[in-house]
Amino acid sequence: MPPSQGRLRAFVNRLSLPSFAVAGIWISIAVLVGGVLAPPLGGLEREMQLVLTVFLFALVLWLTEAVPYVVSSTAASVLLFALELVPTFGDAVSGFASTLVFFLLLLLLLGGAISEVGLGRIVAGRMLSTRSTPRTTVRSLAAHMFGLSLLMPSAVARTVTFIPVVNRMTDAYGLSDDGTFRRACFIVLGHINPIGSMMLMTGGGMAIITSQLINESVRTVTWVQWAVYMIPPMILLFWLSTVSALVVYGIDDDLTLESSDRDSETPVNGEKPEDGTDDTFDANEIDDSSDGGVRLTRDQRIVSTVMLGAVVAWIAGSFVGVPTIVPAAAAVAVLSIPGVGIVNRDLIADVSWGILFLIGAMFSILDAMETTGTLDYVVETLIEVVPFAAMAPWLVIGTLLALAVFIRSWFSTASAAIVVALPIIMEFANVLELNRLYLALSVLIAVGSTTFFPFNTTSVLLSYDKGPLGLREVLVFGLVTMIHGIVVIVLSWLFYWPLVV
Repeated sequence: MPPSQGRLRAFVNRLSLPSFAVAGIWISIAVLVGGVLAPPLGGLEREMQLVLTVFLFALVLWLTEAVPYVVSSTAASVLLFALELVPTFGDAVSGFASTLVFFLLLLLLLGGAISEVGLGRIVAGRMLSTRSTPRTTVRSLAAHMFGLSLLMPSAVARTVTFIPVVNRMTDAYGLSDDGTFRRACFIVLGHINPIGSMMLMTGGGMAIITSQLINESVRTVTWVQWAVYMIPPMILLFWLSTVSALVVYGIDDDLTLESSDRDSETPVNGEKPEDGTDDTFDANEIDDSSDGGVRLTRDQRIVSTVMLGAVVAWIAGSFVGVPTIVPAAAAVAVLSIPGVGIVNRDLIADVSWGILFLIGAMFSILDAMETTGTLDYVVETLIEVVPFAAMAPWLVIGTLLALAVFIRSWFSTASAAIVVALPIIMEFANVLELNRLYLALSVLIAVGSTTFFPFNTTSVLLSYDKGPLGLREVLVFGLVTMIHGIVVIVLSWLFYWPLVV
């Protein structure tokens, strides 16, 4: 068969058997055309239906990855303007002005700098010994995530920092990039890591917003009181989820690292970085002695010092009100000045711009939903159809938490979901005479432990984009952590909080 005929047949086969991505394109087009041409359904106003149409159009493209995130996100923003759902194009891209977009950009650059100078392999060496196994390494990774959550407020920052570390550890064991070890590690980074951010009032956006709403509508909760209320439940939730990851993926506990087998250095991906940095992992980097250490290069010392300064600034800033983006911006600026030049054009070009565009477009859509009253309509409709008066108290609480989880599934950050869901649920608690403090903390746990889609949580989105996880894995383990969250809520509500509140 001539090559031209072979290519033609392959093209016909692709048309007759559409892939998941091609199906996503057709579904998104059907959603868009149907939403625009159909009359308003179910009491929706015209603008509300169009906003929901744009959201579903973008959601299908994001979930199927039919086109790059940059393309689908740009299309969604343009549709907001073209369908006259916003007055100006600036309003259609208002989400791109979100602090989170720029904060994530800065964190991606810092993570790239850590990887660029080879600090990832050194950190990996500190987590490994010649007696380490993949199973103990996953536990060690989880322990590092848990400990750092007390010092580094941003779960995204922890994920970005440790993605190259996981890659180095995978290479050290000689395991497949698509194997169970790397999958379990990325589950820890994406799904389990953010749980630690709920331990402290200053641990992240979710905790900060929830504590402020509690202080305004319930009673004053101090930083120390929050720690007492939340640290034990979060320890239980964190380690329940970690154990589940080890069980689900059946991580090997027999394979060990042998120094004698690693005398020769093996470059990651079989290549040596063009800048001359030796991006390899060898036995000398495994910290298996009491006084052993690795001599840092000039660039490694600079990045280490800058990152340490950023972490200290994040901790201090959480008490004095310095925005978390300020230390990150200062750190990137220092690493990019002449004479240092670690953050350069090449590093900037390698940033995951698709993720940044996705988050910006999602925030733009949410702004349009709020402006047109779409979110209020959806929530009010749900409230009207649920018969709370005929329910037992425990069923009311469960329904309210289910409502919080449902609202959470619409948002790309848990913080935004908390802002919308918590005031409504707190009003229910007031009318139905429920314990508002317990319910507020429960909503935080339910929202913070739930991820249905990659875009629901930034750390999960990063793990999904940079790691071997698929959509099904993201959903399944999101359900696992949600179930663990329910267990922790029940135990805390019945036994722990009554003892300490």
